[in-house]
Amino acid sequence: MPVIRPVSDLRNKTPEIEEICIKEQKPVFITKNGNGHLVVMSQRLYEEQQALLELYEKLDEAEEQSRAGETIPFNEVMAEIRSRIHARTQI
Repeated sequence: MPVIRPVSDLRNKTPEIEEICIKEQKPVFITKNGNGHLVVMSQRLYEEQQALLELYEKLDEAEEQSRAGETIPFNEVMAEIRSRIHARTQI
């Protein structure tokens, strides 16, 4: 069930909203004058959602390439993946 709070809670109950976002890993929907206004979430949850979006985009791209007959040999794909993983661990 979504957590919905009025905008005044951002000012008056910030620790409570922070606890929901961090400990429960849930987004908090903020309303203003009864309408949806903002969404507050932990950085971790945001990054996870961004990673999922990126994955879905790559899967969609791969599916389009597959339909078009564009394929890349397995060993080239694995080399590229290893290279990207290695680059991320160097940061």
